[in-house]
Amino acid sequence: MTTTNTISNLETIELPPNYIIPLAIVLGAIPFGLVNIWLSVIFAGFGLFLTIQTALIRLRFTPTTLDVYRSGQRIRSFPYAEWSNWRIFWSPVPILFYFREVNSIHFLPIIFDAATLKACLETFCPQQG
Repeated sequence: MTTTNTISNLETIELPPNYIIPLAIVLGAIPFGLVNIWLSVIFAGFGLFLTIQTALIRLRFTPTTLDVYRSGQRIRSFPYAEWSNWRIFWSPVPILFYFREVNSIHFLPIIFDAATLKACLETFCPQQG
């Protein structure tokens, strides 16, 4: 028996954090240390940066906007009415979220739950055609 989570487009959804990608980058830096220590340090530093961002950044889907919060404070709002397209890259292991507004393009690493992200996108900002 399969259960499906349905999301109402009248509620506000906050995406839970997901530390898989940041930790994979940090752990992936270890083998690079055998080849080049500086390459390892760069990868580990990027992984630690993403780990901190995962702890601080939250995305909230409201009925009209995608809001970005850092440490509980809203820092940016993206109205769905200005979106022209969105996509989640690499379906087997989602690693990057892309969306395009009328005047700008945005790329975000998947540092939050990808399944909830996709469900929210399909509910709040369905793709056309």
